[in-house]
Amino acid sequence: MINLNEIIKSDNYDKIKTFYDFIIEENKKFNITAITDQNEFLIKNVADCIEYQDFYFSGAKIVEIGSGGGFPSVPLKIKREDLKFTLIESNAKKVNFLNKLAQKLGFIDFECVSGRAEDLSKNQKYRESFDYAIARAVAPLNILCELLIPFLKVGGYMIAYKGANFKEELESAKNAIESLGGKFCQVKEYELFNDLGSRALVIIKKEKQTENIYPRPFAKIKNQPL
Repeated sequence: MINLNEIIKSDNYDKIKTFYDFIIEENKKFNITAITDQNEFLIKNVADCIEYQDFYFSGAKIVEIGSGGGFPSVPLKIKREDLKFTLIESNAKKVNFLNKLAQKLGFIDFECVSGRAEDLSKNQKYRESFDYAIARAVAPLNILCELLIPFLKVGGYMIAYKGANFKEELESAKNAIESLGGKFCQVKEYELFNDLGSRALVIIKKEKQTENIYPRPFAKIKNQPL
């Protein structure tokens, strides 16, 4: 469990504070986050994202879908400059926000792409080319698998940042995981500081190539999950 004091006293706190200040300012123009209290933000939107930062190997290529305000990618990049990110976000305002934030924080190897995951994962530039594919608060796990796993190299890992209901989602996603070439690996559970919630990382390893028929159009993914 990462506590509030650890974040405030960390070497990267100036960048974390810049992140917070900028997101609160931009939040006045359009909705990015519902969490505006600084301490709550530092726990729910920063500590949660970096709890298992050491799981990612050095220099890893990571794709994140539904990036929104940049969770977990921005806190991870602040703490782990070696990681190389591609963020996929369909909302043009949020892509613009992420680009301005990346410039403000001096990030390199941090690409923000406007588009939908189910379209971009069919592009050879992105398909099966990442070490990790991640998402937080985007979709139920059975839907998320079809959006994330096609981005992964064989041997790569899908990481879903989930809450206390992950067990039900994992049970519902078993067929999707297998159909897409994945295998359930492990769950890392943890508590947020100050009793602000139970969290979990659901980790799935890609063991074989994903069939070209996946991902399907989003309406079919949503209405007929694997």
